[in-house]
Amino acid sequence: MKIAVPQNLSVNVRTLMQRAGYHVFRDPNTLNDSFVMRLGRSFYPRYHVYLHTTERGPLLDIHFDMKRASYQGQRAHSGIYEGADIEEEVARLKRWIAYFH
Repeated sequence: MKIAVPQNLSVNVRTLMQRAGYHVFRDPNTLNDSFVMRLGRSFYPRYHVYLHTTERGPLLDIHFDMKRASYQGQRAHSGIYEGADIEEEVARLKRWIAYFH
């Protein structure tokens, strides 16, 4: 699920995400940064957010990772991209965006 972020926030997107409980995650394979919020002590399950830059401003792309990839050499995972849990997290992030807008 995607969330458009206004360009005129009082903080940058990294600070927004940290205040919302997310941490920066650098993928060791691609060296790309994203944001994760774990739901427990383990690395999974977690909410995972990619930041995309568009002409209209930042775009957050969120999904829920249930577990690590099951097959060796694969990067695919058990991700959930829609549903009640994702909608609740999107609504929570939108409240954070409104707070800093």
